[in-house]
Amino acid sequence: MMRGYRTTPVSNSTVSFCGTDNSSAYKVDNGLLNNGCFLDALGLVPHVFLLFSTFPILFIGWGSQSSKVHIHHSTWLHFPGHNFRWLLTIFLLFVLVCEIAEGIVSDGFNQSRHIHLYMPAGLGILAAITSIVYYHNIETSNFPKLLIALLIYWILAFVTKTIKLVKYDEHGIGPRQLRFCITGLLALIYGLLLGVEINVILRRRYMWFPQSTEVKPPDDLQDLGVRFLQPFVNLLSKSTYWWMNTFITSAHQRPIDLKTIGKLPISTRALTNYQRLRKAFDTQREKGPVPLKGSRWIWRALRQAFGGPLMLSITFRFVADLLGFAGPLCISGIVYHISSDNHTVLPPIKLLGMHFISSEAFLANAYVLAVLLFLALLLQRTFLQASYYVAIETGIKLRGAVQTKIYNKIMRLCTSNMSMGDMTTAQICSLVARDTNHLMWFFFLCPNLWAMPVQIVIGVILLYYLLGVSALIGAAVIAVLAPLQYFVATRLSRAQKSTLEHTSERLKKTNELLRGIKLLKLYAWEHIFRSSVEDIREKELTNLRAFALYTSLSIFMNAAIPIAAVLTIFVVHVNVHSATDFDLSPAVAFGSLSLFHILVTPLFLLSSVLHSTVKALVSVQKLGEFLGSAEIEIDHEPPVQPPPKNNSSIKSVYALQLQAKLVNRKNKAKQDVNRNFQQEDQELSFREEEICIKIVNGYFSWTQGCPTLTNINIKVPFGQLTMIVGQVGSGKSSLLLAALGEMKKISGSITWNSLPKSDSDDDLSIHCMNARQPPGKRGPVGYISQRPWLLNGTIEENILFDMTPSEKRYKEVIEVCQLQPDIDTLPQGDQTVIGERGIILSGGCGQRISIARALYQHTNVVFLDDPFSALDIHLSDHLMHEGILKFLKKEKRTVVLVTHKLQYLPNADWIIAMRDGTVQTQGSLKDIQLAEPELFEQWITLMNRQNKENSTELRRKSFRRATYSTDTLATEDEDEAADVTVSEAKDSSIGTDEDSLRAELRHRTTIPWSSFATYLRAAGLLLLPMLVLSQLTKHSLMVAIDFWIAQWTSHVIAASTERNCTITQDCEFSHSSYLQVFCVLCVLGIVLCLVTSLAMEWTGLRVARELHCILLRTTVLAPMRLFETTPLGNILNRFSTDTNTIDQHIPVTMECLSRSLLLCVSAVGVISYVTPVFLIALLPLAIACYFIQKYFRVASRDLQQLEDSTELPLLSHYSQTIQGLTTIRAFRHEQKFKKKLLEHTDANNISSLFLSAANCWLEVRMEYIGAFVVLIAAVASISNALYRQLSAGLVGLGLTYALMVSNFLNWIVRNLADMEVQLGCVKRVNSLINTQPETYDGLMTPAQIPAGWPKYGEIQIKNLSVRYDSSLKPVLRHVNAHIKPGQKVGICGRTGSGKSSFSLALFRLVDTFEGQIIIDGIDIAKLPLHSLRSKFSIILQDPVLFSGTIRFNLDPERKATDKMLWEALEIAQLMPVVKALPGGLDAMVTEGGENFSQGQRQLFCLARAFVRKSSILIMDEATASIDMATESILQKVVMTAFADRTVVTIAHRVHTILGSDVVIVMKHGAILEYDEPDVLLDQKDSVFSAFVRADK
Repeated sequence: MMRGYRTTPVSNSTVSFCGTDNSSAYKVDNGLLNNGCFLDALGLVPHVFLLFSTFPILFIGWGSQSSKVHIHHSTWLHFPGHNFRWLLTIFLLFVLVCEIAEGIVSDGFNQSRHIHLYMPAGLGILAAITSIVYYHNIETSNFPKLLIALLIYWILAFVTKTIKLVKYDEHGIGPRQLRFCITGLLALIYGLLLGVEINVILRRRYMWFPQSTEVKPPDDLQDLGVRFLQPFVNLLSKSTYWWMNTFITSAHQRPIDLKTIGKLPISTRALTNYQRLRKAFDTQREKGPVPLKGSRWIWRALRQAFGGPLMLSITFRFVADLLGFAGPLCISGIVYHISSDNHTVLPPIKLLGMHFISSEAFLANAYVLAVLLFLALLLQRTFLQASYYVAIETGIKLRGAVQTKIYNKIMRLCTSNMSMGDMTTAQICSLVARDTNHLMWFFFLCPNLWAMPVQIVIGVILLYYLLGVSALIGAAVIAVLAPLQYFVATRLSRAQKSTLEHTSERLKKTNELLRGIKLLKLYAWEHIFRSSVEDIREKELTNLRAFALYTSLSIFMNAAIPIAAVLTIFVVHVNVHSATDFDLSPAVAFGSLSLFHILVTPLFLLSSVLHSTVKALVSVQKLGEFLGSAEIEIDHEPPVQPPPKNNSSIKSVYALQLQAKLVNRKNKAKQDVNRNFQQEDQELSFREEEICIKIVNGYFSWTQGCPTLTNINIKVPFGQLTMIVGQVGSGKSSLLLAALGEMKKISGSITWNSLPKSDSDDDLSIHCMNARQPPGKRGPVGYISQRPWLLNGTIEENILFDMTPSEKRYKEVIEVCQLQPDIDTLPQGDQTVIGERGIILSGGCGQRISIARALYQHTNVVFLDDPFSALDIHLSDHLMHEGILKFLKKEKRTVVLVTHKLQYLPNADWIIAMRDGTVQTQGSLKDIQLAEPELFEQWITLMNRQNKENSTELRRKSFRRATYSTDTLATEDEDEAADVTVSEAKDSSIGTDEDSLRAELRHRTTIPWSSFATYLRAAGLLLLPMLVLSQLTKHSLMVAIDFWIAQWTSHVIAASTERNCTITQDCEFSHSSYLQVFCVLCVLGIVLCLVTSLAMEWTGLRVARELHCILLRTTVLAPMRLFETTPLGNILNRFSTDTNTIDQHIPVTMECLSRSLLLCVSAVGVISYVTPVFLIALLPLAIACYFIQKYFRVASRDLQQLEDSTELPLLSHYSQTIQGLTTIRAFRHEQKFKKKLLEHTDANNISSLFLSAANCWLEVRMEYIGAFVVLIAAVASISNALYRQLSAGLVGLGLTYALMVSNFLNWIVRNLADMEVQLGCVKRVNSLINTQPETYDGLMTPAQIPAGWPKYGEIQIKNLSVRYDSSLKPVLRHVNAHIKPGQKVGICGRTGSGKSSFSLALFRLVDTFEGQIIIDGIDIAKLPLHSLRSKFSIILQDPVLFSGTIRFNLDPERKATDKMLWEALEIAQLMPVVKALPGGLDAMVTEGGENFSQGQRQLFCLARAFVRKSSILIMDEATASIDMATESILQKVVMTAFADRTVVTIAHRVHTILGSDVVIVMKHGAILEYDEPDVLLDQKDSVFSAFVRADK
């Protein structure tokens, strides 16, 4: 009860419906309808009717079915006017609550209780709730005929309220009386609900019509896989996310996965929104030509496609912001009315035997204001969360549509955009991962752009109303400091951008380090590349320091600006306003404080919103540039144009090399070639129907400069084997890509003919999927690139490539490609998941999987681009004869093979010889022998073939079968033993499954405190105590400031009341002492805000530095086993995602968590101090908060991890599509990959939507709990103030802090969940840090090693046994060998025989558990690893180049002179290539050496080994990717350059080691044969002689 009223005391014993203090209450002399009590009683009739008519149906009918009906089938058919009905019902409940409150307040003026004043409204609330529950059950059951009860109810309610309103008007009761307004609103609402009910009848025709309208539930809900029900549930469930309850609680029992969350509804799927976006793009194009540059047209398309939901979100935000001002106004009103004894309002009038109060009197009641504050908070939070959700849902839809648009563009991109470096995989993935997210977050923050100006204007007006001119000065302070905050935010954005650039560079270096870790360890270059990464990390940390500084300044300003503004306002207010109208009172002080909290929020958000807008503008600009990039020609023949003469824009190494050679080419050579073409055309003319591919006068280029391929005239016959040969860089691969349409065609024509129809085609039709393609258009081609391209999936998926499984064909392909031995060694067989490039497989195995894919596919044409480069001679021979000559020939498929293996030329039906980008000659081998005898003789010399091919082939096959069968038998024995072990392990683990599941569930519900301790330990002992102490001191000061304001303003009111001032007296209150203390507290608070923000960010910076430094050093020093058993992506994620989280996200989350937690603890403490009775209500609220956060944290963590885990396959799909774009387009699999993209996008979007809904679920509940805290605190404070003389200042203090609880309660749980996920990064990094490193120290120090060791290169191996890990079987067993100084030793053997392990043992890269290796008299086990490895040189089979200059790739240690480098390049046959490059030795090498061919990359690796000039050189199949002519030259050069040095050559081509001094043949980890090559060749039954025969 407000103090302003002195009502008559009420007797508690006199209670009746109409009251006992009025004798006329039951008189009806003037008619029943003229009796006020009867009118209220009449209003009970509709409510009683509804309750009695609907309860049996509710509790008997639907109550028995509710447990049987599945959630997917129980809703989700909305009747017409569904949302309007719910809105009207909610508004009806609000008006009925006001009616109850008005009745209670009016009843306070009576002598006895008049129950009729509020009892009908109470029954009305129960009836309204019953009506909506009843309606919901009817709607979910799709049985509208039972709505007749509601129709009758609305009629009765509307009639009774109308009668009551008319009678009020007749007795002079009008709008000045609140009850008249309430009655009028109720009549209007019931009338509108009646109209809604009639609309349902007219639309559904369920009564009064001969035939009803049949309506089915949405198509989405017919699919049981759709579990995201937000679009289908009723309005209340949408607003409170009630449908998420089951989902959130079930996550506590079982982890959330993609199966749990199901599919997306149709309206939110990527395809649906892409079609909407594409339609908008098409509309923009119809309006006029789309500019190649500029992004305005993209913005217009986005607005057209997604502007509608965004406007709805902005509307919700406006409503929420307007309701938000109810908090400060209600607090000010409550404190004002409590502190005013002399407040007067208009007295109530008495008519119809009842008291009628005005709206002013109603709102003068403090309890009424408390209830209104509670209801306003509920509505404000509901509308705010609705705005957030609609915006983020729209952003997610937009992201999915844009990602799909980008992917469709990728499918049409020119290959030259990628190969020339104009567009990299990283740039496109950045566009997908970052820029689409920028657009999504812009749409999420977009409502703030419209709401913030309105919020600021209204806030300033209300502040002026409370404080006068001083409010404008305070607002001016904020406005002046806002640009400073914007400046800080701008600097923060720049620092973040600079940090991102250095982070990208660091990740690029780290990626190269990890990919080439084997080479780095072998060359002892780890420290060089580690230092390189650390140098970039230092630059990154410099930017991180700036980032931390500006972040701390931003946090500081967010906390300090409100303090400074309040300090300024109070100082000005005290000194300027001496009049009592604007005197400092608790109502003014705490009302203005609450308004400042609202006003400061949009100003703080301003910088974030503006930066988000700028990022979105930049992202759309980049998107426009990408969408405007060049595309390939799709079945379209451009007009023939002469080749351009401008050579200035050439970027390719091939083009530069070609340019250098074309300049020196003589016209005579051209004439000879043309003459040869004419001769071939005359001698070997195919009929047109026999030609599969024909290129006439073709000029092709990768760029706009000089053509890469010139004057191409070729014919590829149907069903035959065509081979393309030529030296490295001659244009062989480019010719294949030109035929596929991947190169820019300058002039000429490409014709693809369909397979001619014949009687023999019947058995071929099942294999030729697209044999009858339209004339001139290319069908699917089985294309195998030079570097194997593998999907991120299982081996089976890579081979099937989305084709229909055929077990017989699959086994046949596996046998042809000899993949079974490799599959048997993998942990899950052919179900083993391999990476994008098959990083867990050897190069040869990955290449064979690619070949198997081409063989398995039903394509009429197969392009094989040097498929044998990574295979040993046995596998190459097997694939040539069994795969190409037998398997493909049997199916009459057209095969085009690019190869360096000239020994296969006799098997070719047609040969195309390339030289310097043009066709040197073509024809059959016999034709070329006649036309080009010199070339033919050169081939014969290189092939070195004997005339016994038939018999040799038979012996080769029998030998291979014997060896293979023995290997298979051994493998099967091992598999049987493994199966026994696995079965025993399964039996022993059955009993523990349930226990492990329970342990996992317990682990999921607990916070990883150990990781938190690891993080804090890395911070050090100095920063941690300072951090904790500063945080506690700062928040204590914040409470002290507010408490001092409460005491100050309370003393002002008390002083004015005690003095009873008149106009003539001096009533001025002395504020000086209070103001001085207040200023000191505010200044200390501002200083501590700066200290805490700096301490938090510097703690995070220290942790980031320490953890990354330890992580890098540990990883570099880790044994090779770690990199062989751990996917590279997992290790790289520790340096990318996890390190980024530790660097930038954990400090911010920790600061926000600590601030929110301490604010809530402070608020609870202040409220409990002001009203101790609050502690009683705190217990149930705390229990509710505990269970809400308990369930939410588990679900949120699962959903965040699911969102991250679904984003990785999405980005991986983009990157592997870009890397395999040529292969995908060759196979014509664009649509299949687009379908996969939609699946990945929808999986990521459904995770994001569920996460957003879960966040809204939490925030709604926490803010509702916060609203209850405000209500309880307000009621308790008002009661204490009225009955226990609590000061008004403390009441204002308690209510202000109660509003803070409402604001920060959900942030505690959100940040706690985020911290839990982010600490998982610390845990993963720490697990990698705990890896046991290699033993780099030796028994000898570097000083004890003789100078120049090893001087002679003598190697003694005694009883050597090595293994890759202590838990694995030995790979070398009791090996003994003696390599003399300067000997040339060749090692050969089948795949897996231990050849590479033999070489790795020399570098101690494997575990030597028995025996020893002595080099020049020193046991290498005693040497430090760095000293040992730095003395040898090795050339690996897989070439590794690093980004940087050619000089850096050859000599990272910077020890060699330019002369030595040019000498090494000359030896490696690379001097002409490097000299043609701009910069020579300083020419840049792109990442992975992509701007060089595979063969050229291998030659650079050879040159690198020559630079070191060590006494021992190991060559591990170093010439596999080099043509035979270049290889023969290199072999001679190696023998000359290393004549006095020890050379160990591991060979797949056995002929490369025929000139060795000693040959070692290995099998199963042991030396099978060891002797001079001639001796072994003389032994006809020796394995080595069989190898040689097979290689010829």
